Amino acid sequence: MQRVEVELGEGPERAYVLTQLSGTVDEGDRVVVNTTAVELGLGTGGWHVVHWNLERAGWSEKGPGHIIKGRYTSLQADVGSAEEHLEQLAEVESIQGMPVIAAALHSQLPAVAVAVKEAAPDARLVYVMTDGAGLPIALSDLVFELRERSLVDATVTCGHAFGGDFEAVSVFSALAVARHAAGADIAVVAMGPGIVGTNTRLGFSGMEVGPILDATVALGGVAIAALRVSFADPRERHAGLSHHSATALRLATRERVVLPIPAIGGAQEARLRADLVEAGLDARHDVVGVSPPDVLALFQRYDLDITSMGRPAADDPVLFQAAAAAGTLAVDRLAPGWRRWKDAE
Repeated sequence: MQRVEVELGEGPERAYVLTQLSGTVDEGDRVVVNTTAVELGLGTGGWHVVHWNLERAGWSEKGPGHIIKGRYTSLQADVGSAEEHLEQLAEVESIQGMPVIAAALHSQLPAVAVAVKEAAPDARLVYVMTDGAGLPIALSDLVFELRERSLVDATVTCGHAFGGDFEAVSVFSALAVARHAAGADIAVVAMGPGIVGTNTRLGFSGMEVGPILDATVALGGVAIAALRVSFADPRERHAGLSHHSATALRLATRERVVLPIPAIGGAQEARLRADLVEAGLDARHDVVGVSPPDVLALFQRYDLDITSMGRPAADDPVLFQAAAAAGTLAVDRLAPGWRRWKDAE
């Protein structure tokens, strides 16, 4: 990603260039800019996007294979894929008991990461980014910070998401790549920044949590859901257990999976457990109480300034405690012999 200032007639404004799609720009270049996200005031869209550099007649960048992302659009990119080049993936149908955490929000990723590294510093954690929201992983400063602090060991972008250490075609193959190519002991799967919602029962991109959990079970992994929980969100549908988690786990998840509950005690834990019962999730899935680490203190230790839905983590800690509980449980469910990845290095 290249960050620039553009002059649109009312003074300098900030924009970014996805160089893998349109090449770089230089000072003084005339460019075509997409201003939609800024004009709509989208939460993750505070930047213009440079669509094209008019000083360049054309742009192409040969990738490592023949897999195209952004297919059949003017910005389709040859990114290749890990599946094309890694012989060991040819017949893979198992992730060998690897714990996989499915989270609905990109902002839950750091809570999972700090919890995993607190419980098992040697465990390799791989982030699989889906195409349920923003497509370029370069858009996430959060992922950059987690990699810089060695809290995430590798990244895989799947579907039409792109720019990870490894590219994958599907969630199934992304999990196989995470395990067999990136050496993951634990994988966390979540969309990039910018979850989509419509204030309807089914119209939100977090529904992908269900198929992710089902894919994990199909491949022989341990499926763990990081619950979306809030006691600060003013919207009733997200109070306590968010309807996003309730709906995805009730309608979109066919397999039986593990639901870690942060053991925080008091009225909040009681409300969360009651919400699970009301949604019928206590009967359909395995609810497990987990004592999460002090996730806010861990954010401070690693100098992470984490927000979600515009709120600092301290204003809605239970959202991150739920994700941290999932990370802690994933360490507890590591398969015997998981240290072989480290020992083989």
